[in-house]
Amino acid sequence: MAVAAASAIAALAMPSTVRAQSDGAGEEDAEAARRELEASLRYQAGAIQLPCGKAELALPDGYRYLGAEDTDRVLQMWGNPPSPSTEGMIIPPGSSVIEADGWAVVLEYTDDGHVDDADAASIDYDALLAQMKRAAADHNRERTRLGLATADLVGWAEPPHYDQVSKKLYWAKDLLFSGEDEHTLNYAVRILGREGVLELNAVARVRDLATVKPAMNEMLAFSDFTAGNRYADYQPGVDRDAGYGVATLVAGGAVATKIVTSKGFWAVLLAAKKFLIVIALAIAGLFKVLWSRLRGAGSSADHA
Repeated sequence: MAVAAASAIAALAMPSTVRAQSDGAGEEDAEAARRELEASLRYQAGAIQLPCGKAELALPDGYRYLGAEDTDRVLQMWGNPPSPSTEGMIIPPGSSVIEADGWAVVLEYTDDGHVDDADAASIDYDALLAQMKRAAADHNRERTRLGLATADLVGWAEPPHYDQVSKKLYWAKDLLFSGEDEHTLNYAVRILGREGVLELNAVARVRDLATVKPAMNEMLAFSDFTAGNRYADYQPGVDRDAGYGVATLVAGGAVATKIVTSKGFWAVLLAAKKFLIVIALAIAGLFKVLWSRLRGAGSSADHA
């Protein structure tokens, strides 16, 4: 399966966009609303059990966590549609969810099944990047036809790296959105589990890589599956298989964006170009349905 059930891309506005939409008295009202939301958020620290029941965080000093409900409220404050299905949000030390220069990491659990990592050691990431650039170019042509902003995949800001022992994968992409001078950093972490993948996604500015990278490396260390749900707990023939490997985790999101081209839908998702968070939300649900149907069709053909 070349593009199966990988995380799709949903671009969500960050706080700066909300502020840019108001001025004068409107800005004062918006600022008051943000401060009120900030005061009501229920931050957590220390040991965190994620809603999926299969993964956990061991937050060191300075890191904070918001549950799915509060994360949804923050994402909506940033100008996004309701997003109640996340696993929450991690806020690194010194960052704030209501400030334009703040950044956070949104968590998602994808339960597509066990991802086979046999291809990890043999992946040519330069060739994979070339494929992803071609997919992005194809998508941009469609977006241009629809009158929407485009996004160019410039290259790796951090080449993909897979730790065979911990079963953790990370990479960062350098993106440039049309009409913008500053490049966007999309930093992604994937942790492979028994029957799913824990996703950590953050987007900041490329020039912030020196700040984001060490924080994401720390998150690699304190985020993991619980006993019984780890990669080593997989039981062949008993547990579900995803039907794809590590390469798809890296490339799948770029390919999946080609599926949805509704002008109205993308206009909402891509309202902001400077600051984005890349997470699997509404599109992921559609993508899973489409893939399930494809798998069903394939199984029917095999038995025909």
